[in-house]
Amino acid sequence: MTHNLQFDFITDKEKNTLTIRREFLAGRQLVWDCYTKSELLDRWFAPAPLTTKTKSMDFREGGHWHYAMVEPNGTEYWGYTEYLKIKPIDYYTSSDAFSNAEGEINKDLPRAEWLVTFTDKGENALVETIVKYKSLSDLEQVIQMGMEQGMLATLKKLDELLLTLNK
Repeated sequence: MTHNLQFDFITDKEKNTLTIRREFLAGRQLVWDCYTKSELLDRWFAPAPLTTKTKSMDFREGGHWHYAMVEPNGTEYWGYTEYLKIKPIDYYTSSDAFSNAEGEINKDLPRAEWLVTFTDKGENALVETIVKYKSLSDLEQVIQMGMEQGMLATLKKLDELLLTLNK
Protein backbone atom coordinates (compact mmCIF):
# COMPACT_ATOMS: atom_id res chain seq x y z
CA MET A 1 0.00 0.00 0.00
CA THR A 2 1.54 3.22 -1.10
CA HIS A 3 0.21 6.53 -0.01
CA ASN A 4 1.21 9.77 -1.62
CA LEU A 5 1.84 11.59 1.62
CA GLN A 6 3.21 15.09 1.38
CA PHE A 7 6.93 15.41 2.06
CA ASP A 8 8.84 18.63 1.41
CA PHE A 9 12.41 19.36 2.44
CA ILE A 10 13.27 22.97 1.58
CA THR A 11 16.61 24.66 2.21
CA ASP A 12 16.59 28.48 2.31
CA LYS A 13 20.18 29.71 2.37
CA GLU A 14 19.03 33.36 2.53
CA LYS A 15 17.21 32.79 5.84
CA ASN A 16 19.43 29.91 7.10
CA THR A 17 16.37 27.67 7.46
CA LEU A 18 15.25 24.16 6.68
CA THR A 19 11.52 23.63 6.23
CA ILE A 20 10.29 20.07 6.50
CA ARG A 21 6.61 19.42 5.74
CA ARG A 22 5.41 15.89 6.33
CA GLU A 23 1.95 14.36 6.20
CA PHE A 24 1.12 11.36 8.40
CA LEU A 25 -1.65 8.74 8.18
CA ALA A 26 -2.95 9.59 11.64
CA GLY A 27 -4.93 12.21 13.48
CA ARG A 28 -3.28 15.33 14.83
CA GLN A 29 -3.59 14.37 18.53
CA LEU A 30 -1.77 11.06 18.01
CA VAL A 31 1.01 12.69 15.97
CA TRP A 32 1.33 15.44 18.62
CA ASP A 33 1.70 12.74 21.28
CA CYS A 34 4.45 11.04 19.24
CA TYR A 35 6.41 14.32 19.19
CA THR A 36 5.85 15.27 22.84
CA LYS A 37 5.92 12.09 24.96
CA SER A 38 9.28 10.48 25.71
CA GLU A 39 7.95 6.92 25.67
CA LEU A 40 6.79 7.50 22.06
CA LEU A 41 9.80 9.60 20.98
CA ASP A 42 12.05 6.76 22.13
CA ARG A 43 10.33 4.51 19.58
CA TRP A 44 11.03 6.66 16.48
CA PHE A 45 13.26 9.71 16.94
CA ALA A 46 16.46 8.45 15.25
CA PRO A 47 17.24 7.19 11.76
CA ALA A 48 17.48 3.38 11.58
CA PRO A 49 19.48 1.49 12.70
CA LEU A 50 19.93 3.98 15.55
CA THR A 51 17.59 3.96 18.53
CA THR A 52 16.65 6.73 20.95
CA LYS A 53 16.81 6.79 24.72
CA THR A 54 15.52 9.59 26.92
CA LYS A 55 17.56 10.56 29.96
CA SER A 56 15.03 13.18 31.12
CA MET A 57 12.03 15.01 29.70
CA ASP A 58 9.77 17.73 31.02
CA PHE A 59 7.45 18.83 28.22
CA ARG A 60 6.37 22.30 29.32
CA GLU A 61 7.41 25.87 28.55
CA GLY A 62 10.86 26.19 30.11
CA GLY A 63 11.20 22.40 30.19
CA HIS A 64 13.58 20.17 28.26
CA TRP A 65 14.23 16.83 26.60
CA HIS A 66 17.69 15.27 27.10
CA TYR A 67 18.19 12.22 24.92
CA ALA A 68 20.70 10.12 23.01
CA MET A 69 20.61 8.54 19.59
CA VAL A 70 22.36 5.20 20.00
CA GLU A 71 24.14 3.15 17.35
CA PRO A 72 23.84 -0.67 17.44
CA ASN A 73 27.47 -0.77 18.74
CA GLY A 74 26.48 1.43 21.70
CA THR A 75 27.95 4.77 20.51
CA GLU A 76 25.76 7.60 21.82
CA TYR A 77 25.03 11.00 20.24
CA TRP A 78 23.46 13.27 22.84
CA GLY A 79 20.99 16.07 22.20
CA TYR A 80 19.34 18.68 24.40
CA THR A 81 16.08 20.41 23.51
CA GLU A 82 14.68 23.32 25.50
CA TYR A 83 10.95 23.96 25.08
CA LEU A 84 10.18 27.66 24.70
CA LYS A 85 6.51 28.01 23.78
CA ILE A 86 3.79 25.34 23.65
CA LYS A 87 0.22 25.51 22.35
CA PRO A 88 -1.03 21.90 22.65
CA ILE A 89 -1.76 20.09 19.42
CA ASP A 90 -1.13 23.29 17.39
CA TYR A 91 2.60 24.04 17.76
CA TYR A 92 5.65 24.29 19.94
CA THR A 93 8.95 26.13 19.65
CA SER A 94 12.23 24.83 20.97
CA SER A 95 15.96 25.40 21.00
CA ASP A 96 17.87 22.31 19.92
CA ALA A 97 21.55 21.56 20.54
CA PHE A 98 24.08 18.78 20.59
CA SER A 99 25.18 17.97 24.12
CA ASN A 100 27.01 15.41 26.22
CA ALA A 101 25.53 12.79 28.55
CA GLU A 102 25.44 15.39 31.36
CA GLY A 103 23.36 17.80 29.25
CA GLU A 104 26.16 20.33 28.68
CA ILE A 105 25.70 22.04 25.29
CA ASN A 106 28.41 21.42 22.68
CA LYS A 107 29.24 24.97 21.56
CA ASP A 108 31.29 23.69 18.59
CA LEU A 109 28.22 22.28 16.82
CA PRO A 110 25.25 24.23 15.41
CA ARG A 111 22.27 25.12 17.58
CA ALA A 112 18.87 25.69 16.05
CA GLU A 113 15.48 27.18 16.84
CA TRP A 114 12.61 24.87 15.90
CA LEU A 115 8.98 25.80 15.16
CA VAL A 116 6.90 22.64 14.86
CA THR A 117 3.31 23.17 13.69
CA PHE A 118 0.57 20.52 13.59
CA THR A 119 -2.46 20.95 11.29
CA ASP A 120 -5.23 18.76 9.95
CA LYS A 121 -5.07 17.64 6.32
CA GLY A 122 -8.32 15.79 5.88
CA GLU A 123 -8.13 12.80 8.23
CA ASN A 124 -4.33 13.04 8.29
CA ALA A 125 -1.99 15.30 10.20
CA LEU A 126 0.50 17.65 8.54
CA VAL A 127 3.59 18.59 10.54
CA GLU A 128 5.64 21.56 9.40
CA THR A 129 9.01 21.97 11.04
CA ILE A 130 11.02 25.14 10.43
CA VAL A 131 14.58 24.86 11.70
CA LYS A 132 16.48 28.16 11.86
CA TYR A 133 20.25 28.35 12.22
CA LYS A 134 22.34 31.36 13.30
CA SER A 135 24.47 31.30 10.14
CA LEU A 136 24.74 29.86 6.66
CA SER A 137 27.80 27.86 7.74
CA ASP A 138 25.76 26.24 10.55
CA LEU A 139 23.03 25.34 8.04
CA GLU A 140 25.57 23.93 5.59
CA GLN A 141 27.24 21.93 8.39
CA VAL A 142 24.02 20.09 9.32
CA ILE A 143 23.26 19.45 5.64
CA GLN A 144 26.77 17.92 5.32
CA MET A 145 26.06 15.84 8.45
CA GLY A 146 23.15 14.23 6.57
CA MET A 147 20.14 16.09 8.01
CA GLU A 148 17.89 15.40 4.98
CA GLN A 149 18.64 11.66 4.81
CA GLY A 150 18.37 11.45 8.59
CA MET A 151 14.98 13.17 8.66
CA LEU A 152 13.68 10.95 5.82
CA ALA A 153 14.71 7.79 7.67
CA THR A 154 13.48 9.07 11.04
CA LEU A 155 10.05 10.10 9.74
CA LYS A 156 9.70 6.69 8.05
CA LYS A 157 10.09 5.15 11.53
CA LEU A 158 7.31 7.45 12.76
CA ASP A 159 5.08 6.22 9.90
CA GLU A 160 5.69 2.63 11.03
CA LEU A 161 4.97 3.49 14.67
CA LEU A 162 1.73 5.29 13.74
CA LEU A 163 0.55 2.18 11.85
CA THR A 164 0.93 0.11 15.03
CA LEU A 165 -0.67 2.78 17.27
CA ASN A 166 -3.61 3.34 14.91
CA LYS A 167 -4.88 -0.25 15.15
